[in-house]
Formats: sequence, C-alpha cells, structure tokens
Amino acid sequence: MTFHFRVDKMAEVDESSKPMFAGLSDVSISGDIPVEGEINVPVGTPSHDDEYSTLDEPVKDTILRDLKAVGKKFVHVMYPKKSSTLLRDWDLWGPLLLCVTLALMLQGGSVDSKEDGGPQFAEVFVIIWFGSVIITLNSKLLGGTISFFQSLCVLGYCIMPLTVAMVVCRLVLLGGSGMVSFIVRLIVVTASFSWSTFASTAFLADSQPSNRKALVVYPVFLFYFVIGWMILTFSPSA
Repeated sequence: MTFHFRVDKMAEVDESSKPMFAGLSDVSISGDIPVEGEINVPVGTPSHDDEYSTLDEPVKDTILRDLKAVGKKFVHVMYPKKSSTLLRDWDLWGPLLLCVTLALMLQGGSVDSKEDGGPQFAEVFVIIWFGSVIITLNSKLLGGTISFFQSLCVLGYCIMPLTVAMVVCRLVLLGGSGMVSFIVRLIVVTASFSWSTFASTAFLADSQPSNRKALVVYPVFLFYFVIGWMILTFSPSA
C-alpha cells in the first residue's frame, strides 16, 4: 500500500515538472489548412480637407473665392470688431490694390512737379510699404504675438478709409480749391485718419502686452498721419 502511494506521488511530481507548452512541439499544421491570404489594413476615411483641393478647381471659382475673401476683410475694416478673420486668413492682395490705387491718385496732380517736391508713384508706394514693415518690426520687438505678414495685412487693409478719403477729395477738388473745399477735405481726411487708426489698433492692440500698447499705437498714428497729410495737401494739376 505504501509502495503504490509513493509511485503515484512520483508520477504526479514528474507530470507537474514538465513544461507547460511541452506538448505543442508535437502539433503540426495540416496541409489542407490554407495559410495564404491578404492582410487588409483599415484606412481612415478621408477628411474634408483632403478631398478639397484648389488644383482641380476652375480658375473662375478661385478668383471669385479670393475676391469674396478680400471683400469680407474690407467689411471688417469698415466695421472693426473683435474677430480673428482678418488675422487668420491674411493676404496681401487687398493692401497691394489699395496701395497702388492711392499712389496712382496722388500722382496725377501739381504736387508731382519738381518745384513742390511732391511724391511720385514710387515714393508713395515705398512710404506705405516701408512704414508698414517698420511698424511690424516694432510690434514684434515689443513682444507682439501675431506674425509678420498678419501685421502687414492689417496695416494694409486699414488704408481703405484713407483711400476712400482720397477719392472724395478728388471729387471735391473738381468744384474748386477754395477755403470751403479745404475745410471739407480737412473734415473728410481727419475722419478717415481716425477710422484707419482705430481699426488697426482694434486688431493689433490685443496681440501686444498690456504695458506696451502705447508704444505700438504711436507709430501707427504717425504712419496714417503721414498718408493723411499727403492726401490733404494734394492739389490737382492746372
């Protein structure tokens, strides 16, 4: 009785000492079971941004979309409010159009004569863009959070009120250049200058440190003041 008990215990010990997966070496895959196949990796559904591409878009649709974007930015300048549209979707087409228009209108007058030393087209163009670059660099050095081209976009689009003032002044000068004409032009230019300064600071002020906003607004004030002075002192050629 004792002998059989010891043999059974030894058998149990031998079985328990075997590795857990020892029997797997005897398992073979039958030739009837196919092991070939294709591995299909699920691919995520394409997003709207992946499907949308301007490469396949007609030129007409592209031009119309860009014109609508420029028009929306003009509306934001005329009715400035806290919105990131002008900063997020920046472009330089609108500022370029306004700059060229203003330079062309300032060129056709007696101020172009060498005696008066009036600005030529290139001079107006350089003053506007060079002034914008200087204000942008000043804003960045003072700790501004907007990019270089976003600042150029805001400063360029905010020339729109002054460009409108230039058109009004040209119409007023058609009736003469007397004292009444000067007073009307002074009122129009002052209102446009104030609107341009207010609109630009409305977009740029929030991107500056609170203790340095005055240092950013002052160059903007001088920039639009110079443009307004050129418009006010413009007189048509005889």
